[in-house]
Amino acid sequence: MASSVYLAVDLGASSGRVMAAIVDGEKIVLEELNRFPTKGFEENGSYYWDVKDIFSYVVEGLKRAQVRFGDQVAGIGVDTWGVDYGLLDASGKLIGNPYMYRDGRTEGVEARIQKTTPRKTIYEETGIQFMFFNTINQLVAEKESAEGRFGSATDLLFMPDLFNFWLCGEKIQERSMASTSQLLNPRTGAWTEVLLEALDLPKHLFKPITEPGTRIGSLLPKLQEKTGLGAVPVFAVAGHDTGSAVAGAPLSEAAPAFLSSGTWSLMGVELDQPMINEATLAASYSNEAGVEGTTRFLKNICGMWLVEQLKEEWAGEGEDYSYDTLVELARDSTPFQSIIDPDADTFARPGPMAGRIQAFCREREQPVPQSHGELLRTVFDSLACKYRLVFDQLSELSGRPLAALRVVGGGSQNDFLNQCIADALGCPVHAGPVEATSLGNVLMQLRGAGVIDSLAAGRRLVENSIETKTFAPSDPSVWQEPIAFLKSMITN
Repeated sequence: MASSVYLAVDLGASSGRVMAAIVDGEKIVLEELNRFPTKGFEENGSYYWDVKDIFSYVVEGLKRAQVRFGDQVAGIGVDTWGVDYGLLDASGKLIGNPYMYRDGRTEGVEARIQKTTPRKTIYEETGIQFMFFNTINQLVAEKESAEGRFGSATDLLFMPDLFNFWLCGEKIQERSMASTSQLLNPRTGAWTEVLLEALDLPKHLFKPITEPGTRIGSLLPKLQEKTGLGAVPVFAVAGHDTGSAVAGAPLSEAAPAFLSSGTWSLMGVELDQPMINEATLAASYSNEAGVEGTTRFLKNICGMWLVEQLKEEWAGEGEDYSYDTLVELARDSTPFQSIIDPDADTFARPGPMAGRIQAFCREREQPVPQSHGELLRTVFDSLACKYRLVFDQLSELSGRPLAALRVVGGGSQNDFLNQCIADALGCPVHAGPVEATSLGNVLMQLRGAGVIDSLAAGRRLVENSIETKTFAPSDPSVWQEPIAFLKSMITN
């Protein structure tokens, strides 16, 4: 068959890109059209996304697609980071810039919500891990704010839905992204009336849910003129980037566990039904909507965020390291000198990170990492230990023996970290695809276009298209003490 090209707009919390997927029926070949920062800015002590700037880069990617592929372009899909949203007025105009999820406006909101709405009720209704930046907390902060943006808002669009609206003029709320809000009931598949009423949130903002793989419109005429493309279909994909990454991961019944490794690490298994009970509540696990009715049963773990913040801090001091250099600095440092909990509250906010890591170690009477290499080694060792604890929990909670882990996303390229993970878990780690998010994005476009008839068929297409690198555990025994130390730190 002749090749078609599908464009995956993949926007992460630190960078974005437009990827072209050349599909010939046997495999998918990806080509990066452009890559750009997904910038935010600070104004009067608050942090916002510069969404118009981000969208200008998306349009530039579409222009490049036309130059490169012309009328071969057969679809466009958008995925982004989770939980954040924009508000539109009746004319379709954005009411201010969307807040960044790490903005401080949600501080204390979760505790205030739980004074009137029990934690157990919220989890029973949504099955989502409690995190300070969840949309539920952002919306209550919005309601309490003196800004009054709710008063003129007619639509709430999550980030991929906002970019889809700008591409094709259609307003939707896609399922995988909506599920990150902590306001969607995974059992009924609809917004939770219980919480909307309890929190007095404007019900008119919560619309019928759109499934991944739905064609939602065509590129707007003004963008057709601007980019040179025709009326290219725009598809709803798994709008949450982790949803797309897991869709694009060649999972199997024999190896169902995944780690989407990037700024955030999301470790989990794919299930047919949500798992909501007292044990999963106590262990803080999420039941996020996947594609084709699946549930991503997972835990959010702080990932490369700590490394990214260290990198930024040191760049400001004149040491602008590449990521390869950061990894080598860690590799060359002595292991297990200090262990931190990567998910401790002190590490959650942006800003200089070295002092916070040092203070964490000092307060727990551990050796205090001093050099850049020691700080990085502390982070990598601690991440691998945390992954082991979560991996064991996943097996226990799901009742499934887990004998391997599939790592996808940018972190799958980090051979040093992947070997640490294999050693800590004591099982093989299969790394790749790096571009799982773009691949999963494209699979749902192919599903919507009728090119494939199932997710399973799409995953076979992915397997034909990638190379997997496997890391076997070398000496798991040396990890037992630091893993036990971290476990005692968390449970005490």
